Amino acid sequence: MTSKQNPLLFLPGPAVDRTTYEGWNRWCETRKAFVPAHILTAQEYDRLTKRQKHIHNLHRLATHSSLPIQATPMSERVAHAVLARVEDGAFSHKAGTRGGIMVNGDGAQGKTETVCEALACFQEEWLALNNYANPDAMPGTRDLVAPVAYVRCPVKATPISTCQRILDFYGEDYKGMRLEDLVRTVKTAVVEHATKALVIDDITRLKLHREADQDVLDLIREMMSMPVTLILVGVGIPTSGLLREGRRDPKTREWIYGPVKDCSRSPNDHAASQHERRFQVVDLDPFRYSTPAEMEAWMVHLRRLESELRLLHDTDGMLTDGGMPEYLFSRTKGVVGILEKLIQHGCRRAMEDKSECLTKDLLNQFAVTPDDMPDLDAESGEQPNIPPHDPTPKKKPTGRITVFDDDGPAAVGSAG
Repeated sequence: MTSKQNPLLFLPGPAVDRTTYEGWNRWCETRKAFVPAHILTAQEYDRLTKRQKHIHNLHRLATHSSLPIQATPMSERVAHAVLARVEDGAFSHKAGTRGGIMVNGDGAQGKTETVCEALACFQEEWLALNNYANPDAMPGTRDLVAPVAYVRCPVKATPISTCQRILDFYGEDYKGMRLEDLVRTVKTAVVEHATKALVIDDITRLKLHREADQDVLDLIREMMSMPVTLILVGVGIPTSGLLREGRRDPKTREWIYGPVKDCSRSPNDHAASQHERRFQVVDLDPFRYSTPAEMEAWMVHLRRLESELRLLHDTDGMLTDGGMPEYLFSRTKGVVGILEKLIQHGCRRAMEDKSECLTKDLLNQFAVTPDDMPDLDAESGEQPNIPPHDPTPKKKPTGRITVFDDDGPAAVGSAG
């Protein structure tokens, strides 16, 4: 930390909303801009002034709250599949329907971040190839170029509200429009803004058992006629009704679908079979811990996570030595989102009690709960199954916690 550096650069700016054109592009441009806190030893930390310690502690807190998304063998497979589908559609000169892709998985598996990161890379390459302009724009115009559009289904979504969310991304006006008008306006927006990939996240919030939503399959089929690759992300897609009822083969890990029912009794069954043919379904699974290869993959993930921690004790081996790998797997069942919350809370407690080390005893003091993931809708099955844990009593501190205290304005001059 030098006098030439602004020690408060870690403070977050305005919240980024990826469901708008401006927000999506801002996220793409800044997603790797955060600079984590410096790695300091306990001796180096002790030489800081009280004000510098306070700032460094806050920077460490921001670092642990902003842990980067680590690529896993499972997420890399999903990202490759998404990119392959999008590139196949984007570079195709044919006028026919583009094949879509559905990304399925339980809550907190990292589906959204995996898809968004893959599409951010695609957008960067696509814009560079087209000189950051719409190659199909009319002469004399400057159309808004949006190679990727990202939207989230609202809770208790309907086809109408889904179309409205898509138009919200582009900033289009849809006041007073009926469903058929909304679908037509969505098609026009996709073409005029040169969109090559349309992501609809939390797609299984569309409940096909609700009478008002039975035309959702027709809506998706309409979208597939657009010159865009449709990417649907959700929990329990194969059994949601978006496709025919499916089961997963335990050996091949592929989804198997039963025969098409009599269409005279259920018109949606035939539509579902059409979607099955047009969509590739990929699963983002949690880590497993039974074979040597699976154990090694878990260890590699934990080692990467260790390198991101900013505790004053040497973090090398903090998550991988002894029985910690097995313990962390038992607490998380290999779900990366639960692991992230467990480590984040643990680091804060290690700073507060000044132990500066993650141990089983410290992690046993608390449990990860659904409240730690408020953006996941429980009714839609997005909340992960968190392994139950009965916290052990926390040792009473000898005095008031002061690690995040600030000496006030009078000490600002000593921050250099």
